[in-house]
Amino acid sequence: MAFHVLKSVGFIISLPLVSKLLKKHGYVKLTAQKKPTIGTNKNRNSQFANIAILDTQYRQVGNPISSFDTKKKEVLGNLYRPGTLYTTEHVITLDQDFWSLGYGKVMTHGIYDCQKNRGYVTLGNSKDTSEFACKFIKHWWDNYGKAAYPNANSILAKCDGGGRNNANHYILKQNSQKLVDEIGIELRIAHYFSFVTKYNFI
Repeated sequence: MAFHVLKSVGFIISLPLVSKLLKKHGYVKLTAQKKPTIGTNKNRNSQFANIAILDTQYRQVGNPISSFDTKKKEVLGNLYRPGTLYTTEHVITLDQDFWSLGYGKVMTHGIYDCQKNRGYVTLGNSKDTSEFACKFIKHWWDNYGKAAYPNANSILAKCDGGGRNNANHYILKQNSQKLVDEIGIELRIAHYFSFVTKYNFI
């Protein structure tokens, strides 16, 4: 009920008073939390256990453990972006952010080094494919991983189990084998089941 309506029926109220009443009765500002999953898998717990065993094995011998994923695609152009930045003047964008006003999309692919607690991001304009993901892993290994893990003989790569990373897709297996042939080190991919991708570190 609006303040002027309450006033018209004899209630004198103000914003500070409303704040006090809300606080008194336990009301606080909270954001929504994504917790309940939209699906389940009967092998969920066993897969988590398998990944935990692999994680322990790789940590004990000092082999790299990575987590990778593709993030939201962004349209290039003078379009509005949420967030703030340090600047000396106003940032002016178009008053609408339709995709048709842009000039292409950029895809972000991230990899998180679980052992070193470091993240790496690559931007690309190709399609979201397993080939692109494997190229990014190769770039990470050649430029960072090889130097950080000079004695490594295997890489553990954790990823979501849907889309281009689906364990049943032969293209992922084919591109992964091609990657292994190029970098000369074993690659072991551990998939999280659908509906539990929030547990993927990246």
